[in-house]
Amino acid sequence: MAQDEVVIVGAGHAGFQLAASLRQHGFSAPIRLINDEAHLPYQRPPLSKAYLKGEGRPDSLMFRPNKFYSDQNVELIGDRAVSIDRGARRVLLASGSSLEYGHLVLATGARNRLLDIPNANLADVRYLRMLDDSEALRQRIASSRHVVVIGAGFIGLEFAATARAKGLQVDVVELGGRVMARAVTAEISDYFQERHTAAGIRIHLGVQATSIEGDGENVSGVSLSDGQHVKADLVVVGVGVLPNVELAAEAGLPVAAGIIVNEQLLTSDPDISAIGDCALFTSPRFGGSLRLESVQNATDHARCVAARLAGNAKAYDGQPWFWSDQGEDKLQIAGLTTGYDRVIMRGDRAQRSFSAFCYKSGQLVGIESVNRASDHVFGRKLLGLNRSIEPEQAEDLGFDLKAALA
Repeated sequence: MAQDEVVIVGAGHAGFQLAASLRQHGFSAPIRLINDEAHLPYQRPPLSKAYLKGEGRPDSLMFRPNKFYSDQNVELIGDRAVSIDRGARRVLLASGSSLEYGHLVLATGARNRLLDIPNANLADVRYLRMLDDSEALRQRIASSRHVVVIGAGFIGLEFAATARAKGLQVDVVELGGRVMARAVTAEISDYFQERHTAAGIRIHLGVQATSIEGDGENVSGVSLSDGQHVKADLVVVGVGVLPNVELAAEAGLPVAAGIIVNEQLLTSDPDISAIGDCALFTSPRFGGSLRLESVQNATDHARCVAARLAGNAKAYDGQPWFWSDQGEDKLQIAGLTTGYDRVIMRGDRAQRSFSAFCYKSGQLVGIESVNRASDHVFGRKLLGLNRSIEPEQAEDLGFDLKAALA
């Protein structure tokens, strides 16, 4: 075994990017990428967006064709990692075979949080995270009339908008007091709730689904905690995810709300890193531990670890950004807006082009933009420079944002 042979567990955005970036850095040792899905590694965001609408074929989602892996000498292994022998530096696979590693990277991602109410295991109760989920939902949308979406986060609202555009009756059930409450400001929440309601989506806030009604085979509706019964022949659940930490935990690596890694994304074992949705990382930029679920986080983690393995070790210092397409509206977020204490609005809500500039102790911490890409690009650049602008400047449409970057 070559001392620097890299084994990557997980072929999502983080795992794929790590393999690609290692080769871009001139890393020449063997790379083995363990992929536990039946497809070539693929992009996930379109699954709840364009692909769900019926745009494109499965191969349109693939990061690269099969030829890429042979050309780059990346061994793509269709199997599932079941345990790690840290002493022998070996990963045991579900097939019974094993792989030795010089360095192991856990890019195990996250899985859907499952609904724990009566009849939640019926076939018409669906989740959306993988390509097969999206493919099944494309078929079910075509044959369904009434859908209940449980959870008003990004995925739930993206699906709701698509289903409504295809003519389905749509109800969204959300335990919180507003949509996307954990992700965005009240100002942005209110706008999207208004837009979805105007499109004919019924939104139920401050209630939870207590049971799914059916005949043991088919769903007929959903009962809510306020006594309502909502008709449904399809239920789509989006109530968050759980990081896949079990492989690490069983190998004796420290885990909490993710696999614990330092500022260089190393676990307590110097031969094992963790990246992407599964990693709870120390962040010098934000002064604490974070676990983020985003394409940006996954790909930037991968690039950081690839550079380290190629001999250029640095602390991870990525600037978070996110996006969500809901109906005709695009939401883009630069930075982390949690903990803000002041919101300044810029643009024109009536024209469906505006941004919420979020401040904490007078410092800009994030920008949430609706159909206003220029503000988003500005936010990513400015926050990446660790700079801010005054709230009065953010509010003044006459103030040239580009000038603040000079």
